Amino acid sequence: QVQLVESGGGSVQAGGSLRLSCAASGYSNRRNCMGWFRQAPGKEREGVASVGCGGGLTYYTDSVKGRFTISQDNARNAIYLQMNSLKPEDTAMYYCAAAPWVARENALHPQSYSYWGQGTQVTVSS
Repeated sequence: QVQLVESGGGSVQAGGSLRLSCAASGYSNRRNCMGWFRQAPGKEREGVASVGCGGGLTYYTDSVKGRFTISQDNARNAIYLQMNSLKPEDTAMYYCAAAPWVARENALHPQSYSYWGQGTQVTVSS
């Protein structure tokens, strides 16, 4: 049974940093695709960053490029999202997701992912 457990969310002021973690069990991220998504109240879930999709590259949505960094630790079967220079518009529930394979053009599409964690809340105040 695949389980993804996120941690590291919290409340910070604009300009601050947070590091999200996602621990996977019953699943190996060595050859698979994993990603971070977020959903703000009243908005659709959107892809933030992914790793291991379509050849192992990393992908980011434009709004977080240069501020967020996704990384993976194959030994610990985990991925991370380092978030710097946080803005109020980054406020959302953040989810970790995984899939056996995702084409690179779909790396940030929620519909491409099979497994999801429960989410961790990130709140950025101005």
